[in-house]
Amino acid sequence: MARRRQQESRSGAGVRDDVDEPHAITVHLDEVLAERGMTLTELAERVGVTVVNLSVLKNGRAKAVRFSTLTGICRALDCQPGDILRVD
Repeated sequence: MARRRQQESRSGAGVRDDVDEPHAITVHLDEVLAERGMTLTELAERVGVTVVNLSVLKNGRAKAVRFSTLTGICRALDCQPGDILRVD
């Protein structure tokens, strides 16, 4: 299995080796929070995640976000993922 994974990553199929490469996604959570008059602490309580984790996302330092977390954020802020995440 490890050999296949290694071969797939070389061929560009399946597993990716470039996970740490820079990306063009920007997070605009602070803008949406301001528009809604909501604090990061209030959002964290509504979504059920820590303020620290939301802060990492808000400041663009997150390497990934769970769909369940993104769903919770969007429901709490009554928005769509594209309102928070953009490709620049």
